[in-house]
Amino acid sequence: MSYTGPEFDSPAPRRRRRGAMTVAVAALVPGALLGWLVYEAVGDTGGSGSGRTEAKAPSTPQASPSPASPSSAKPTASATSTGAEPAPAPSAAAPLRGKVVVIDPGHNPHNFQHTAEINRKVNIGTNWKECDTTGTATNAGYTEAEFTLDVARKLRTLLQEQGATVKLTQNGDRTYGPCIDERARIGNEAKADAVVSIHADGSGKGNRGFHVILPASVHAGAADTRPIVAPSRELGERIAGSFVRVTGSAPANYVGGGTGLVTRQDLGGLNLSTVPKVFIECGNMRDSKDAALLISGAWRQKAAQGISEGIVSFLRG
Repeated sequence: MSYTGPEFDSPAPRRRRRGAMTVAVAALVPGALLGWLVYEAVGDTGGSGSGRTEAKAPSTPQASPSPASPSSAKPTASATSTGAEPAPAPSAAAPLRGKVVVIDPGHNPHNFQHTAEINRKVNIGTNWKECDTTGTATNAGYTEAEFTLDVARKLRTLLQEQGATVKLTQNGDRTYGPCIDERARIGNEAKADAVVSIHADGSGKGNRGFHVILPASVHAGAADTRPIVAPSRELGERIAGSFVRVTGSAPANYVGGGTGLVTRQDLGGLNLSTVPKVFIECGNMRDSKDAALLISGAWRQKAAQGISEGIVSFLRG
C-alpha cells in the first residue's frame, strides 16, 4: 500500500484500562530491536527471520503478474471466495470454535486487466474513492496481490485448525476486486469476530518493516467507527506483538514512530466496518531486503503464523 493522500493520524491515546496491553507492547521493543538485527543480517539472502492498502494510487509503476514469479498455490474449483473448501480438522481443543474470522487479501491478481472497473468511485462513508487498485510489486515483478493471497490461504488453514469459521473476501476467483466497500460489507454481514486485511507496502527504498493500521474514530456520513476503535486497537496490538516474535521482523522504520501501529481515517475498508478490523502491511516490496523476505514461502508461512497467533490471542481474551 502506497501512502498518497491524507496524512496519517497519530495513534489514539491509550485508555487507562488498557495499561496492561500497553506495557505488553512496550516490552516487545527490545525483542523487536534484536529481531531487526537478525532481519538486517538475513534480509539480502531471503532468509526466514529469527524465529492498506485498499484503493490507492501506487507511487510507482506496477508490474503485471509474472508466470515465473514465486507465487504460491493457484485457486482451485473448491477454493471459493467465502473459504468454502474443505477445512482441515480442528485441533482437539479447538479454542476458536464458534468464532468467525474474515481474511481480506488486498487487491486481486486480475485487477490490472480491469482498470476501468477498479477506477470506478465508491462511497467510503466520508467521501468517494476508487473501487480498488492493482497494488504494488517487487522490482522483480512479484505482485502484492500474489503475496496477499498466499498469506491469506496459509492463515485460513491455521485458523481453521483452531476451530474458527474462516471466510475470504476473494480467493483469486473474481475477475477484479471486490471493491473496498464490498470488502467491508463481507465482514459486516458475516458478523465477524475479527477481520484482517493483508497487504504489503510500496514505499521507498530503505523503508523497512511491518506496521498494523488501526481505524481512527470516524463519525460522518455512512461511517461510524466509534464502536470498533477500542477492540480494533487490541486486535492490532496483539497481531503486532505476535508478528515481531514469530517473524523476527521489526516495526516499520518510516511510519508509526517505531510502534508498528498507525491510525488512519481515510481507508474505506476500516471506515465502513462495523466489526473489529485492522490492516497489516507485512513489509515494503520496494526495498530489496524486505522483498527478499516477502518472496520467501517459508517467511510467508511465518507471517501467517504471526498474524494467526495475534488473532487467537485477541479472540481468547
